[in-house]
Amino acid sequence: METATASSLAAVDQAITDLAQGERRWAALSLRDRADLLDRVRALTVEHSQEWVDAALVIKGLDPASTLVGEEWISGPYALATSLHIVAESLRALARGESPLADVTFGSAAGQTTVKVLPASLYDSLLMSGFSAQVWLEPGVTREQAIADAGLAQRHPELTYGIGVVLGAGNITSITPLDTLYELIAHNRVVALKLNPITDPLLPVLSKVLAPFIELGAVRILTGGAEVGKYLVEHDGIAHVHMTGSANTHDVIVWGTGDEALERKKAGTPLLAKPVTSELGGVSPTIIIPGKWSKADIKFQAAHVATQRLHNGGYNCVASQGIILSSDWPQRDEFLAALRAAMNDAPARRAYYPGSDSRVAGARESYPDATGLGPDGGRLLVEGVTASAVEPLLSGEYFAPVLGVVELPGTGADFFRAAIATANDSFTGTLGANVVAHPKTIASIGAAEFESLVAQLRYGTIAINAWTAVGYLTPTATWGAFPGHTLDDVQSGIGVVHNAWLIARPQRTVVRGPFRPAPRSVVHAEWSLSPKPPWFVNNKTAPKTGRLLAEFAGKPSPAKLPVIVASAMRG
Repeated sequence: METATASSLAAVDQAITDLAQGERRWAALSLRDRADLLDRVRALTVEHSQEWVDAALVIKGLDPASTLVGEEWISGPYALATSLHIVAESLRALARGESPLADVTFGSAAGQTTVKVLPASLYDSLLMSGFSAQVWLEPGVTREQAIADAGLAQRHPELTYGIGVVLGAGNITSITPLDTLYELIAHNRVVALKLNPITDPLLPVLSKVLAPFIELGAVRILTGGAEVGKYLVEHDGIAHVHMTGSANTHDVIVWGTGDEALERKKAGTPLLAKPVTSELGGVSPTIIIPGKWSKADIKFQAAHVATQRLHNGGYNCVASQGIILSSDWPQRDEFLAALRAAMNDAPARRAYYPGSDSRVAGARESYPDATGLGPDGGRLLVEGVTASAVEPLLSGEYFAPVLGVVELPGTGADFFRAAIATANDSFTGTLGANVVAHPKTIASIGAAEFESLVAQLRYGTIAINAWTAVGYLTPTATWGAFPGHTLDDVQSGIGVVHNAWLIARPQRTVVRGPFRPAPRSVVHAEWSLSPKPPWFVNNKTAPKTGRLLAEFAGKPSPAKLPVIVASAMRG
């Protein structure tokens, strides 16, 4: 064991030596050459996509025949390939002396400047019909400022900023390479990438996918446990640390443990005295505004909310953990019955993430009346949750298939206003919030009033009739906590990632989707052609659709669209 540890620490030293040399080569690389490098990585992503998905199935214990395999295609190679394509376009724009935002559509919302990030192309309009997204800039940022500042550190590519550490996530397999890409491009740092031990089976395929960066000396991939991670982040050669995980893990890294950590917090003297950015999850709410829904609407939206909790087994930083429902909604009981059925009938899967069973057991202890759902009763629906910041289900992320129901009185704008206050004040974290509302309900509130209420939600991504994960999958959107957190009260983290147009001073991303899938959407004049999304846990053709989307992201072509659409419609 000592020899293995010594070897691992020596590997860290060697990686930092290599990266110090690689930084000079990275600094000398032109923007066009960097864009070409990203194109090579994108091609390798698709070339090795099956190997990538196979490794994910090993990690998560998924049957290759399961429909849930689609999750791994879409949240793995597809997510990386789409982002690489847009970032390369941004670099080529900068190389021409243009802003990545020169030709985009700007708007305004609640007095803030917005950037339309979805759809960003004709292909987006076809493949994501009915979905849209805007990045809201910080208050006071103008269109002219946004255009001038876009590009971040790539506006001066010759000025590099040392070696950054990326501490990889253990759940969604594209997080780690996407964070590496953002550190390289947005911050212009070379990267020491430390895999989460859960994802060590990805090492062979990520070594192939990231080979162009590795050959240049701009990336080194490391493995090992907490001791290796500690040695790495505290190394004198490291300039910056980015991590994805829990707030508890963040605080251990930044402040240490025990009484000494408390004293450091009081004194404002962190153990890790270098810049740290992070994406740390939280307790994400789904606000359901009451309205008059059809039986088909109720069934679809119940499956939608079940997906928000059960996708990837519930091991998502932005998984919904609490729905806020009106006690005055006449269809409350009907919706909850449909939600129980959707959670119960979702495909079976192994609880692969460490500690999941104990967290579910803890939820059972806190809520002995919880309803056990699924093949083994391991999915919990907890009704009657009190809207309070000290309520166990709202004060800490379970990172397991546990979903609570908070009920408030009211309808329309009054209910939405109360639900927003509850989401802001009683739910821990600010990463993502979902809002489900019938189009007629939104119209009755009024577009301007509805938008002003949305602006009051203090979350980094807000999804209206969509899941916030759509923001994760949109490369031009920003992904991260609502701005303003600090090291000693980190909540859902500090900073953003993704952001393929390299937008400066973003505040949040707001995603909108269709209330109904096609063809019902068209019948009800929503003008969306999107069927049930492939990320739904009950989508039967998700594996094929996901694979086709990943291939399309590698090399888009109109000829590939019909077969993607046909597969999606059968889902």
